[in-house]
Amino acid sequence: MRKIQIIGMLAAVGLTMYGCGGQTQQQASADATDSVVTVVDADQTIYGICGDGTAMNTLQLVTDNGDTLNLSLTAAQEAGRVLGGIQSGDRMAVLTDNDKRMATLVINETTLLGNWVMPNPIDGSSMVGISLKDGGVAESIDQSTIIYKTWKLVNGRLEIMSIRDGGGEEEEVNVYDIIVLGADSLVYKNEEDEFEYEREKPNTDPAANIELEEYSEEDYKI
Repeated sequence: MRKIQIIGMLAAVGLTMYGCGGQTQQQASADATDSVVTVVDADQTIYGICGDGTAMNTLQLVTDNGDTLNLSLTAAQEAGRVLGGIQSGDRMAVLTDNDKRMATLVINETTLLGNWVMPNPIDGSSMVGISLKDGGVAESIDQSTIIYKTWKLVNGRLEIMSIRDGGGEEEEVNVYDIIVLGADSLVYKNEEDEFEYEREKPNTDPAANIELEEYSEEDYKI
């Protein structure tokens, strides 16, 4: 009887150790799954400069890594996902297929830069907007309720960080789909908001460009 009891205790210990091993394996699997999710969520955008070899249906992209890709534009063009035009020397943000032979989304970052304004949604008495600058810097244009800080493109979407008036120093990040991007128009939206901007035009008021005439000493003699 005593021998049988000892064997039973050893079996119980073995089962406990097996159970712990199963939990460890299960945790490792969970960790592996989390790692996969992180990779999937990473920015898949390829950044670079539009090369001289670009044609009507082909984008030559000289990437930031020094590679040169020749990408078909057909699919992106048919889906209306070539945003901002194609111009040699412009900086581009591109999503491609797995083989990196076809562009599925093209955003011209050079076109995206600049001052974008719209009538004040409160009373329309002034123009307000956002300035998207090189290096990922964003600034508000004549707005006191929101302070834009930074911008970037992530997987073809526009991510803007800002601070709202009355919200302390807490940063707010919003992500938008770019619907329209042209020389003079920018529209982006998410589930809650849609912004329709036009490019800010230079001040053409003659009074703002008055140049003082040059006079010689003779002109001042009486």
